[in-house]
Amino acid sequence: MADAVALALEDRRHLLVQAGTGTGKSLGYLAPSLVWLTEHPGERVVVATATLALQAQLAKSDIPAALDAVQRVTGRRPDFSVLKGRSNYACLLRVRDGGVTEQGTLISADDLAATARSSASPESALGTEVLALREWAEDQAATGGVADRDDAPAHSDRAWHQVSVPVRECLGAQRCPYGDSCLVEKSRDQARSAGLVVTNHALLAIDAMHGGTALPEHRAVVVDEAHELVARVTGAASAELSPQQVERVGKRAVTFLSDDVALDLLESADELRTALDEMPLERVEDPASPFVVAAQRVRSAARAAVSALTGSAGGEKPSPEQRQAAAAVGEVLDVAERMAGLSPYDVVWVTERERSGREAHVAPLSVAGLMRSSVFGERTIVLTSATLKLGDDFGPSAAALGLRARDRDDSGEAYVPSGVEGASADDPPVPWRALDVGSPFDYRRQGIRYVARALPTPGRDGMSKEVLDEIAELVWAAGGRTLGLFSSRRAAEAAAVHVRKQLPKLTILCQGDAQLSELTRRFTSEPTTSLFGTLSLWQGVDVPGATCQLVIIDRIPFPRPDEPLTLARQKAVADAGGNGFMSVAATHAALLLAQGSGRLVRRSSDRGVVAVLDPRLVTARYGSFLRASMPDMWETSDRETVIGALRRLAEEA
Repeated sequence: MADAVALALEDRRHLLVQAGTGTGKSLGYLAPSLVWLTEHPGERVVVATATLALQAQLAKSDIPAALDAVQRVTGRRPDFSVLKGRSNYACLLRVRDGGVTEQGTLISADDLAATARSSASPESALGTEVLALREWAEDQAATGGVADRDDAPAHSDRAWHQVSVPVRECLGAQRCPYGDSCLVEKSRDQARSAGLVVTNHALLAIDAMHGGTALPEHRAVVVDEAHELVARVTGAASAELSPQQVERVGKRAVTFLSDDVALDLLESADELRTALDEMPLERVEDPASPFVVAAQRVRSAARAAVSALTGSAGGEKPSPEQRQAAAAVGEVLDVAERMAGLSPYDVVWVTERERSGREAHVAPLSVAGLMRSSVFGERTIVLTSATLKLGDDFGPSAAALGLRARDRDDSGEAYVPSGVEGASADDPPVPWRALDVGSPFDYRRQGIRYVARALPTPGRDGMSKEVLDEIAELVWAAGGRTLGLFSSRRAAEAAAVHVRKQLPKLTILCQGDAQLSELTRRFTSEPTTSLFGTLSLWQGVDVPGATCQLVIIDRIPFPRPDEPLTLARQKAVADAGGNGFMSVAATHAALLLAQGSGRLVRRSSDRGVVAVLDPRLVTARYGSFLRASMPDMWETSDRETVIGALRRLAEEA
């Protein structure tokens, strides 16, 4: 892997590297990247991760170790810096002049101090947290720190909102009264002077969408956890619009607006609410629909408000509070304008939340064009993950990134499906190569993949009694020690209730019982405890040893068949002559199956069973594609064989 990364940096050819769990892939790309930086002074490499956990591991452990080695060998030691999104740093304007409540109104520093001194209540607790954050941020400013949230005193999200600022509401160093000492700008300055910059997928996406303004100039990018990249870029390029959001920014701006302009903005929220209630919960494609008309109304009202907020009344410049209110309204304007436009490159749909009601969402139909034109571009990109080969092929991952055609030979030919903005199938080829460095684990000796072929095919009415009984018997055989990965919260809860009733002596934790961090801590520290949950447990849970000897997957994790973005993407692939189901739904399921089954074997001494309770994995035509994406374990459909194996493992534990 290190040799391949070094070659990619030298010949500027993009590289996809699959490196299994336990390979040490962070050192596999850090060592050649740091050596390359010593040989090319003034150049810069960006490392982008999907999770804060990996970012922290790199900054505190892996990078210092690699730098020590590089210095011993070369005599040189490149600088490195960690760079995050703006809202991850304290804003001195908010710290010193006040924050904003959830209703959008300003709250001063004096008000917060008074709140903290009041009787014990949720608001006084908030005031105490905010005062502690402000003292910490001032100390950081005085001692040369950057006030990164990860280093802050314990606090809630509400408290952090009082001392940080969204990207759109930042006044900029030139106009902010504290611009000269801005902590965010200090973090940017550190990144500009470093050879290696560690950031996240979201900031990489923002940099691509905004013309390279979020990251310093760089020659190469290493994308770790690359299986997450398309989803993270999609998330960064998505937006939502709700009546509550319009009302909130309207109330925040009302102080600076005339009665007519303020009333028009607030009334547009009511019209949006009425229109959303009339819409079906599906994709919006009719430009004459009530929602599009309402979005146009919000756009018009927000445009008038922004114009009023950014103008100079009586020759006076707008105050910082007024400029931030203008930015908040401007964000509503941009989203409403995008939704009202119904671009063929976007998918707009209506959804409903249990607590807050209906809202509209917009997401790009594909991010392949954005990735191709703005991320790959003139830079060398190395993408690495334990799960880049899906169906034993790099093609699906490469296609999602715009590097190759779907359903074509693995030639590296550039291809973008119809309906993708900013690129076409006639663009010059994007040169790339791929490498699978394998795994240090002997999966066929360490693990069994059990496919419950005799069970009924999953339906829409929840889990059958046969499936629930199968889960209970498997957990009994394993003596607990089970990670249950379910397709929905309802399924996880139903399974937990059933197993607790059948096996009262075993502890079954279920997502939602407590904070996920507390549940995973208990699962890790209590060997016979089991943990059932949904999507957040499919990836990132690292529990080696006898604590996890059975992973249960209740059904193939296809996306919801009525999910508008999935349907739109499948249609776009089909319209381009490809197989929409295999390219989108099956690829999504393959990735999750690879990640989920990868929870079992985390070190060379681990043993266990991955039990898939969905017979389609072996009976459906797409089953071979899905199985090829999973670790190559010994496979059986004989339940008694599996029960016996689990019993022996439980006795040995």
